Amino acid sequence: MALPNQQTVDYPSFKLVIVGDGGTGKTTFVKRHLTGEFEKKYEPTIGVEVHPLDFFTNCGKIRFYCWDTAGQEKFGGLRDGYYIHGQCAIIMFDVTARLTYKNVPTWHRDLCRVCENIPIVLCGNKVDVKNRQVKAKQVTFHRKKNLQYYEISAKSNYNFEKPFLYLTRKLAGDPNLHFVESPALAPPEVQIDLAAQQQHEAELIQAANQPLPDDDDDAFE
Repeated sequence: MALPNQQTVDYPSFKLVIVGDGGTGKTTFVKRHLTGEFEKKYEPTIGVEVHPLDFFTNCGKIRFYCWDTAGQEKFGGLRDGYYIHGQCAIIMFDVTARLTYKNVPTWHRDLCRVCENIPIVLCGNKVDVKNRQVKAKQVTFHRKKNLQYYEISAKSNYNFEKPFLYLTRKLAGDPNLHFVESPALAPPEVQIDLAAQQQHEAELIQAANQPLPDDDDDAFE
């Protein structure tokens, strides 16, 4: 799914759409991968930057053409041209801003209207920030919709590869596939408190064993 002005590659490549409210860190996340930033192309008709991100697996190389909006999500929704032919997706929210999590169901609905049955990862970004507003145990949407969820921190590169590895395994139909080398990432801009984050992840595992709440997704204590 290269753009008209982009060369196609002779190894598997997939269109990855990244959605979520403005300011959740979607662009920062994609731009951590240095080769994608180096080779990005701008598609003005759809107002989109496309970053080709390459990963090396034990089965060979794979490329994601990451479609990153040029901020038009601020005007409510994205045009179908953004989603069309999408083969996998990341929905991103910001754990320091509750509203961005409340809007996840809307992004999911928008995405599934155009792209049916594609692998989707939900990412809670900015877990390096001390005062999180969305606690790990409050994140239940992925369980209702059978999505994969990862806590990430784009600025510290924490869990950067996990969404890509999950999508690669789904697209390849091989749960044992793994990355054989790390991508070139920009150096961390912030440090993450690993002990605190491990505590959050433990809460997440604990919460996954609890029954889902009956109420809708905007119930916050």
